[in-house]
Amino acid sequence: MADMSTKYRVQNPKTNEIVESFDFITDDELENVLDTANNTFKQWREKSFEDRAEVLHKVASLFDEQRDELARIIAEEMGKSVEEGDGEVDDVVEIFNYYADNGAEFGADEEIPNKRGGTSVMRKVPLGVIVGIMPWNFPYYQVARFAAPAIMAGNVVVVKHAEICPRSAAAIEKIFDQAGAPKGLYTNVYAQHSQISTMIKDNRVQGVSLTGSERAGRAIASQAGEALKKCVLELGGTDAYVVLDSSDVKAAAETAWNKRIGNVGQACTSNKRMIVMEDIYDEFVQALVDIASSYSEGDPLNPGEGNEFYPLSSRDAAELLAQQLRLAVDEGATLRVGGEVTGKGAYITPAVITDIPVGTDSYYEEFFGPVAEVYKVSSEEEAIELANDSRYGLGGAVMSEDEERGKRVAAKIDTGMIHVNIPQARGAELPFGGVKASGLGRELGPLGMDEFVNLQRFYVAGSDSAV
Repeated sequence: MADMSTKYRVQNPKTNEIVESFDFITDDELENVLDTANNTFKQWREKSFEDRAEVLHKVASLFDEQRDELARIIAEEMGKSVEEGDGEVDDVVEIFNYYADNGAEFGADEEIPNKRGGTSVMRKVPLGVIVGIMPWNFPYYQVARFAAPAIMAGNVVVVKHAEICPRSAAAIEKIFDQAGAPKGLYTNVYAQHSQISTMIKDNRVQGVSLTGSERAGRAIASQAGEALKKCVLELGGTDAYVVLDSSDVKAAAETAWNKRIGNVGQACTSNKRMIVMEDIYDEFVQALVDIASSYSEGDPLNPGEGNEFYPLSSRDAAELLAQQLRLAVDEGATLRVGGEVTGKGAYITPAVITDIPVGTDSYYEEFFGPVAEVYKVSSEEEAIELANDSRYGLGGAVMSEDEERGKRVAAKIDTGMIHVNIPQARGAELPFGGVKASGLGRELGPLGMDEFVNLQRFYVAGSDSAV
């Protein structure tokens, strides 16, 4: 992977001004980090689940106590409103407490009945140092999702955060220090791309988890494959959101929009493709246009009362999205409203786009921002076909007043997560992950703790076991 890193920096997306820059870690410092982490692992793996849980509970309570400051940090780093930042901290607290409370059960030996005498169990043995490569769109939540189960399982983690999130990255490490975690249990590194490769190849590192783009996923997966290391990948999505029927189309459009505008549309599981039955389509599109038109620019640090949209993570991201929309129009789509980059910052007006021709480049692309992309279909079969016509398979939803109808259609959609009559269910106990180009492996829930462990067969012979 070529070194494409730019400096770690806080660049306020509201103004586009660089507030602070941070130096990359040196190769010698990285060597020390890996050495410390590996030595800590030898001790941490011997700790009881109770001891590990104590640290995680403390981390959860510190996140809770520091939420205002944590929300302010990411508002300035990547433009999330402090209200949404506060909601993100709620998720983090829930995840750390969930693994602290349930980790002993998830990590317990599982008996394997056998017909050969003796006893056989499957043990869940921690692997060692796990590298996490984390994205900017949910700077705390994504880290919690990776780190909490890995640490509870007895591993230690080294985290390379996004280049635009250096302060939140440092804040998480500081919380672990304050929680009394041993040095090396959780380490933040301002690493360059070439240093990620170094870490993956290093014998002290036993696995890597990435949340990011499909391109980054392919690069990391190939490096992990070369090094024969376990990897978990949570990549992009073009989640289908199928509206089969509605007696209140305006309300149905509002529910769809509220999901799409979350985090200003910068979420892998956002409902990027709205697939709507033709009898309600026109009314649905009009309602979306009316809602999108009602928004005004808001300040992430001081959210107002009305419908506000906030900047994207960077000016570059806003310009790329505007370019994607222009390309779609060139290919035959209709931009109904929005898609304009305004001022010096990273604001782009909420957009509604329809009639993207099936099979064009734009049809398969992910619009990472406040864009409602709507398709008209005339049957359940057509809706299912369109929903599955994607490189990705992360999440999705089917909305219908007839639950059986909703379940029937949902069962035929190829994704890691599918929902009926709710845009997306949330919770630490619900496994998260996709299929196809959306990645591999699962986070959260009981499965989250099984990813970075050695599922070891442990067999003890009995008196009647054949030798």
